[in-house]
Amino acid sequence: MMISLPGKPMSASYHYKEHHDYSIQLNRWFLKPIGAWPESRATTVERILSRIIQITCYVLIAFTVVPCMLYFYFEEQEFDVKINSVGPVSHWIMNGINYSSLLWRGKDIRRCIEHMKSDWFTVSRIEDRVVMLKYARFGRSVAGFCAVFMHCGVFSYSVVNSLSPMIITIGNQTVIMRRLPCPFYSNLLDTNRDPINKIVLAMQFLSGFIANSITVGACSLAAVFATHACGQFAVLYSWLSELIDEEKEKRSIECKLANIVEQHLRVLNFLSSFEKIMNQICLVELVGCTLNLCLLGYCSIKEWNAKNTKTIATYSILFISMSFNIFIFCYIGELITEQCKKVGEMAYFSDWYCLPHKTALGIVLIISRSGAVIKITAGKLIQLSLITFGDVMKTSAVYLNILRTITM
Repeated sequence: MMISLPGKPMSASYHYKEHHDYSIQLNRWFLKPIGAWPESRATTVERILSRIIQITCYVLIAFTVVPCMLYFYFEEQEFDVKINSVGPVSHWIMNGINYSSLLWRGKDIRRCIEHMKSDWFTVSRIEDRVVMLKYARFGRSVAGFCAVFMHCGVFSYSVVNSLSPMIITIGNQTVIMRRLPCPFYSNLLDTNRDPINKIVLAMQFLSGFIANSITVGACSLAAVFATHACGQFAVLYSWLSELIDEEKEKRSIECKLANIVEQHLRVLNFLSSFEKIMNQICLVELVGCTLNLCLLGYCSIKEWNAKNTKTIATYSILFISMSFNIFIFCYIGELITEQCKKVGEMAYFSDWYCLPHKTALGIVLIISRSGAVIKITAGKLIQLSLITFGDVMKTSAVYLNILRTITM
């Protein structure tokens, strides 16, 4: 697939499908293996296969969550061990909820993808395509970073846990077993014996991969949709800056202004659909990450006192990956808000005073509409911004201090 680079002349044989596929390629790679990629024209076999994958994903998530919850409530009595179990199982529960959200909003996701395809099809100027491709490349980069951070963080925790031997005495025999990432209720399966221990460990690794893929898929969708909207705003800015041209006739200016208004409304409609898809997922991530960052801090302090450097290093990687995850959502919310406001600023600083009086009134309407900013929210309750990211970090630190005061 030939992808033209920004700043270089584009071939006359430009095919919009290539650039559209390039912009959503990583999303397809992340979501299709877990059955969350919405196909536009799926065959009966593809739909059946997708349903089988979805059921399998739910079963694997439940295979980790349910035994861990039973162990948490009925088997383990020590508070520290329970605290260590809350973080991993909450990660699986969060991603199970987000998985349901992705499947529930499948039609809305497909509608946004078709909207993107239409934008690539309708763009005609080479400079506009270059700008859109620049933002598409940025969206792919963010999606790739999300995948690396999330998979590395959670898998490092699972690997370190499994490499830590667990010595168990059964009768007169001393058995060395692999430690599971999430505890397992012994009344369901005796994980202290081979090969059950290895089978459950492999199932939890597979379940962890699915859970991570759900988070990565949601984060990559947010990144690609947001950067596409930014690309459309950039095209809109260039049209606004070129609105006034003394060589053009009045009718031509009115047509250009009509195109600007239409483009502005298209972007705002796209963002409304985007916010509808992401607000529940963002709420789950915001609440879950606040809880998990607090628990990670508490567990790190306990391991620091025990001088367990290997586990501390793992917790540090997890802390960075989760912080990066919530930062991406908050940064996207900040970016969208700023881009919406910038439309009014660009319209105001254009040479609108050179326009005919009736035509200039259209600029006033654009400025007025840009004042109603579309905000990316968490559950329609909390606006996502860099300030929100700071609040999440401060809140997790407050909860950590409360937890330390109660237990230490």
